[in-house]
Amino acid sequence: MAALTRRALTGGLVGLAVTSARAAAEWPARTIVIIHGFPPSGPSDIVARIIADGLSKALGQSVIVESRPGASGTIAAAQVARAAPDGHTLMVIPSGHPAAAATFAKLPFRAVADFTMITLASTYSYVMSVPSATPVKSVAELVELGRTRATPLIYGTPGTGSGPHLAIELLALKTGIKVQHIPFRGSAPAVTELIAGRLDFMMDPPATMMEFIRNGRLRALAVSSAQRYFALPDVPTLAQAGIAGFDVTGWQGLIAPAGLAEPIVSRLNSEVRRILAAPATIERLHAFGNEPSPCSPEEFKARIEAEIAKWAAVVEQIHFQKI
Repeated sequence: MAALTRRALTGGLVGLAVTSARAAAEWPARTIVIIHGFPPSGPSDIVARIIADGLSKALGQSVIVESRPGASGTIAAAQVARAAPDGHTLMVIPSGHPAAAATFAKLPFRAVADFTMITLASTYSYVMSVPSATPVKSVAELVELGRTRATPLIYGTPGTGSGPHLAIELLALKTGIKVQHIPFRGSAPAVTELIAGRLDFMMDPPATMMEFIRNGRLRALAVSSAQRYFALPDVPTLAQAGIAGFDVTGWQGLIAPAGLAEPIVSRLNSEVRRILAAPATIERLHAFGNEPSPCSPEEFKARIEAEIAKWAAVVEQIHFQKI
């Protein structure tokens, strides 16, 4: 009986391997759809279209991009998690994916187990800025003000549970500054309030900050990443400015439903690496403040797991009321 069970199990595994190999050999058999969970023309959409253009040429098959916005990208992610793992449904996710796992009370998917991680695609640093009219000219001065002022420092973000929100709460935990969060419907209205001096500071992606830093309406104090930001080489990192170990970056990456055959994962990873290395791609990414940052599927999975753990710890320490 045991021998029969072993033979059945072995036969099943062999059959699965043969089916997987056949599927990989026949892939792609039809149009590939890259989904993202945000409005068109935003960073996720641009990265998805860059990848789609390159894959279409490399694979000789149509690759289209579909925007399915809502609930911070979680509606689209739930749809991808339910899709067949045949390589014809992919998704560009943002760094909000692990943040959602930490900030949502319940999600209709498992942030890691329900997906196949293919590669990180691009990264960007948040830029910490203050109104140009403020006397604050350094991170040290902002931290001192946040520790000594009778009222908390007021900061704005594009929404509760967003990357900038969690990054600033992490900063507050590391420095002991008192802060008050004002969530907005997107970055643009928050930056308007910052320029007007009704907010004390913000941390946001370069795409929303750079124009106003260049025209002198905002002052950049630091960037959130471990390395200096290519477009602001004279601006220190928060770690260089005295906040030891601070390292937060936003990103976009490519995933698929769980169970995607390894040969397809490997092919996608190598093709996206090639696409991201092209000078035209680098130029397009730099235009909105991103850098190409491909990695292995294993490294991407480990990054997501680490960020879920990091943001879960922040959420617990600040007694965040989950969404």
